[in-house]
Amino acid sequence: MADTLRLTISVRSAGHTNPVKNGTVKLDGIEFEFVEVEPQIAAYRRMVRDLEFDVCELASTTYYIARSHGAPYTALPIFFERKFHHTGLVIRPDAGITAPKDLEGKKVGVRAYSVTTGVWTRGVLQNEYGLDCSKVTWVVDDEEHVAQMVLPPNVVHAPQGQSLAQMMAAGELHAGFTANAGIGRAGPPTADWAASTKPADSYPELLANGKQAEAEWYARTGILPMHSTLVIRDEILASRPDVAPKIYNAFLQAKEIYMGRLHSGEAATKQDEGRRKLMKTVGSDPLPYGFSANRASIEALKLYAEQQQLMARDVPIDELFIDEAGF
Repeated sequence: MADTLRLTISVRSAGHTNPVKNGTVKLDGIEFEFVEVEPQIAAYRRMVRDLEFDVCELASTTYYIARSHGAPYTALPIFFERKFHHTGLVIRPDAGITAPKDLEGKKVGVRAYSVTTGVWTRGVLQNEYGLDCSKVTWVVDDEEHVAQMVLPPNVVHAPQGQSLAQMMAAGELHAGFTANAGIGRAGPPTADWAASTKPADSYPELLANGKQAEAEWYARTGILPMHSTLVIRDEILASRPDVAPKIYNAFLQAKEIYMGRLHSGEAATKQDEGRRKLMKTVGSDPLPYGFSANRASIEALKLYAEQQQLMARDVPIDELFIDEAGF
């Protein structure tokens, strides 16, 4: 019998991970040393740049990019967050933007070019609405996680000392993402918005019918955008073939425990309520795991990352994710 393998791991605390983190679900022959990082996004950079953990949650796009640069870890088809992206890109009412194509020639704020929210949204706007993303100036105010990544020429940094929220309020940006950029939430502008000298509390959505469009898109494509995945160092996978199936099955079991609480109503945080709303569109499982179940989403994110000049080389999807069917 193999000796107990001790692995460092950084992963979010959530309903679907806590049964592993609190020991309710145990892994035979594997002992996790959990490294708590708050916010979890800080662990992404530590893993990508310093290979700090044996197992780590990583933003999906960050992982794709890192893997294209030869990162020595591979993902399991486990995805910790799901969210549609037809909403969350807001516009200034005075910017002359009434449709996605109107973003061409404009400046749009996003925390980082490779942030997964931005990649999904740009992919939707390009492939569903005909936006030429290369004709948009994307303004960022943070570093990309993968240091080797070369930004396209239409990506620029905000002036030092200026936030994206300030630039949006001043009219220096025409649109921006509400997630992770500090830009005001989506909502109808007040009647005196244009005359106000104060930063606006809210801006209208680019796609006014975004929620309906999300449901229709999912019904047609089966794509359910994922935000983070779980990677394991390749040297561990090579030396211990039992690690991948044990970790996958543990997190799957933890998710099943959570799904019981979600369906019964016992899980009742704001995030849980959001997942129940998502179930109205996607069915009983708002957090599907597995390669086959997520193939459409895996392929879509790869296409979008390639279109947006994020990938250093082509990486086949079977090199990005371990197929649990082969365990």
